Amino acid sequence: MNHGPGAIGSAEEPEPGWRALLSLHYLGPTTTISLGVALYAFNEFFVSTALPSAVGRLGGAALISWAFTFFLVFAIVGGLAAADLKARLGARTALVLSALVFLAGSVITVVAPNMPVLIAGRAVQGFGEGVVAAICYALIPVLFPAPLVQKIFGLEAFIWAIAAFGGPVLAGFLTEFFSWRVAFAFNLVVGCIFLLLVFLVVPKGGRGETVAGPPLLRLSLAGGAILMVSVAAAVADPLIAGPVCGLALLLLVGAVGLDRRNANPVLPVAAFRWRDRVGAGLWMILLMPMAQAAGGVFMVYGFQFLWGYGATVAGGLAATLAVAWSITAILVATVPTEAGRLRAIAVSSILLAAGAALAAIGVATQQLALMIAAQVTMGAGMGLNWGPLCQLLMNRAPDSDRDRTSAMLPTLQTAGYALGAAVFGLVANLAGFGDTADLDGARTGMIAAYAGATLVAIAAAVFGVRTVRRAA
Repeated sequence: MNHGPGAIGSAEEPEPGWRALLSLHYLGPTTTISLGVALYAFNEFFVSTALPSAVGRLGGAALISWAFTFFLVFAIVGGLAAADLKARLGARTALVLSALVFLAGSVITVVAPNMPVLIAGRAVQGFGEGVVAAICYALIPVLFPAPLVQKIFGLEAFIWAIAAFGGPVLAGFLTEFFSWRVAFAFNLVVGCIFLLLVFLVVPKGGRGETVAGPPLLRLSLAGGAILMVSVAAAVADPLIAGPVCGLALLLLVGAVGLDRRNANPVLPVAAFRWRDRVGAGLWMILLMPMAQAAGGVFMVYGFQFLWGYGATVAGGLAATLAVAWSITAILVATVPTEAGRLRAIAVSSILLAAGAALAAIGVATQQLALMIAAQVTMGAGMGLNWGPLCQLLMNRAPDSDRDRTSAMLPTLQTAGYALGAAVFGLVANLAGFGDTADLDGARTGMIAAYAGATLVAIAAAVFGVRTVRRAA
């Protein structure tokens, strides 16, 4: 793999072992990239744990979902803008500014006097974190040689597992013994450490000249479309939700069409093109998180209300997906050949589809063992996919398009989760799931959501086979 001038990864290639990540040469980049990922991971789990207490103090319970929706929408917009910002400002300056934006949003959430202000802070946080995550991904092939790239993705999965278990525990402790504002302030600590590491680790330079103006219209269309899908999911009336989703789809198609004709594209040139391995792979990056989002939305609810477990046990059972994902991702990071990684990509979406189907059957038959097996299967599918597919797309993207392709990976993943949560929430509500639904209605809605997730995972499998064949 080629490395940029002055890049840390341009030194002599280390042996492809885990210890190399913690050597003096790579400890700084490893910590910086890991903390860039942790900003998003810990923020998600801290906020989900502390936010109910914030609502109890501030009021505005009806707005609680918007604290997540606005964060996700603005994170997607920030991720789409990241490659342009990196080209204009250079990686270090863009990371510094986006980290400052994240910190500003965190300050707003800590001092918020009411829910609308807190939601505004979450939106600011989301934009900053979207840029941070995307540029961190773009820096992976610059800061690390090829043998260590797959290890970085295994380490990322480990960080998410720590966040999934440690985040709620720490946030719960801070909220219970201090306040929700102290729990939210944890973002300030992590953000400041990340900012310091950027100054110490990320090389200067990399600024290019961009003739065309910033992609404001395209970003607005994409963000507005995803926001509209989220609005539609909150409305169970198909006469309203259907047209809103249709308009959102038109906005997305328009944004992609405008981007392909623009001299300063946001998307990779091959994005979503069936005949191109990068284009097919990006479809997989979008569709697999979209399918997996059904579990994120309904699994804890199912364990609590269909099987009667308390919040702690239900959360622990739901976390089996994160554990399976992390273990599988770490194992696949040791695969030495591209052929082995391609096989992992090919199998991954099939496992995800099987897991979603098992979940639908488990809900229908009220079999707890099937639900746990579904969690493990879905997690294994995601773990097999993420690292090998990201590395493949980074390696096979043209040099002129590598920044956009790398930055698009976490952005599309976030978009997949956001769209999946919205779409399957809408599907479940239309099938009978809702605030006032009885258990039979809730069960029917969850079955419909998991059945839809199965179909999306099968579509991802089609693109996975296409990606692997084109890559091989």
